[in-house]
Amino acid sequence: MHQRAYDSQCVAEEKRHTFATSPIRNPRLTLFALALGTFAIGAGEFGSNGVIQLFAADLDVSVPVATYAITAYALGVMVGSPAITLLAARVNRRTLLLGLIGLFVVGNGLSALAPDITLFVVFRFVAGSVQGAFFGAGAVVAAYVYGPGKGGKAFATVMGGLTVATIAGSPLGTFIGQHAGWRALYGTVVAVGLLAGAALLAWLPRTDDLRGSSLTGELGVLRRRGVWLMVTVAALGISSIFAVYTFIGPFVTDAALRDASLIPVALTVFGLGMAVGNHVGGRIADRYENRGLLLGYGGVLGFLALIGVAGDSLVVLLPCLFGVGATMMFAIPTIQVRLTAFAPDAPTLMGTLNLAALNLANCLGAIGGAIALDAEWGTLSTVWAGFALTTAGLLLYVTTVARVKRGPVPVRGALRVGVSEAD
Repeated sequence: MHQRAYDSQCVAEEKRHTFATSPIRNPRLTLFALALGTFAIGAGEFGSNGVIQLFAADLDVSVPVATYAITAYALGVMVGSPAITLLAARVNRRTLLLGLIGLFVVGNGLSALAPDITLFVVFRFVAGSVQGAFFGAGAVVAAYVYGPGKGGKAFATVMGGLTVATIAGSPLGTFIGQHAGWRALYGTVVAVGLLAGAALLAWLPRTDDLRGSSLTGELGVLRRRGVWLMVTVAALGISSIFAVYTFIGPFVTDAALRDASLIPVALTVFGLGMAVGNHVGGRIADRYENRGLLLGYGGVLGFLALIGVAGDSLVVLLPCLFGVGATMMFAIPTIQVRLTAFAPDAPTLMGTLNLAALNLANCLGAIGGAIALDAEWGTLSTVWAGFALTTAGLLLYVTTVARVKRGPVPVRGALRVGVSEAD
C-alpha cells in the first residue's frame, strides 16, 4: 500500500537532493529504526482502543466520555502534526525525527500518570501531534537512504512497523493493560519509544542532504482543491473503521456477552484483516484509479450492516471484524495514491496530511459511535454511525474525484501526476 502511495513523493524528494556518492553505511538499520518508531506510535494509538473500558472505569467516566481521549489523539494528528510540519519546515529531518520521538515519549509518559480524564485528554493530544509529522519526515529519510528510484520501496518497509502494531502491538498492549493496568500499557509504549529514540540517534544519517524545504513551497499545495477533496473523502469514508475498532471491547463483552480475555483475540483478527486488505489493495491501487476505493467502501458497508444486525453472535462478529479491516484497508491504498498525486512536490506535508485524514476519520468514528451510545441505541449502534459516514464519503468520491482523470501536470520542471481539473 505505502509503496505506491509515497512513490511520487519520494521521486520528488530524490530530485530535490544531491545524493552522497558513498552509500549509507547501514541502510537496513536506519529503516529498522524508523520502523521501530512507527511501531511504537501505532501501538500507542491502537492500544488505547483496547483499554478504553479500563481507563474509563479508573478515571470514573462513561465509555462515551472516555472516547474523548481517542478523539483528542486524532485531533493531535489532524491539527498538531501539520502545525509541527510547517513550523519545522526548514529543520533537518534527522533533528526533527529525534525531537518528535522525544515528544512522543513525553506525551505517553504523562498519559500513564494522568490523574483525571481532563489531563488524560490533553496528554493524548500531545502524543498524537507527533504521528503525522513523524511519518512525513520518515518518508523523506527513507527516500534518501535507499537513493534514487527506491524511495517508495524503502518507505513501504518503514511503514511495516505500523502494520505490525495493528496485528501484534495492539492486542499485546490490551493484554498488558488487562493484567497490569491500563497505565502499564503507556509505560510499555514509553519503553519502546525510548528504544526507537536510541536507534534513531545511532542510525539516522548526519547530512545536510536531509535539510528542510521551503515553507512557501509546502504551503502552496494547500491551495489545491483536489487535496482537500481527497482528505474529506478519506475522513468520511474511513471513519467507519474507527466506529468499529474503538468499540471492539464493548462489542465482545457487552454485545456478545463474552469474557474480556477475548478482546485481544478480536483485535488480532481485525489486525489480520487490515494486513490482508493492505497487501491486496496495494496491487489494485497500482493498476486502477478508482476500483480499490469503490470496492473497499462498498464492501465495508456490507460488513457493517452484518455487525449491526447480528454482531451479538461471536460467530458473526469475528469474521465481520476481519472483513471490516480487510475491505477498508483495501480502499486506503487508492486514497493515498490519489491524494499524493495532487502534491508530490511537498513530500513531508503530504505525508502528514495523509495521516491527518486518517485520524480525522478516527475522530469522526469515535464521536459518531459515542453519540449513538449516548442515545442508548445499543452497543452495536456505533456501526450505523460509521455506515452513514462511509456512505457520505463514497457519494462524495463518486460525484467528484472519480469523475476526473489523472494527467501529467508540470511541477517545478518535472512532471506531477495529478488531477488538473480539481486543482
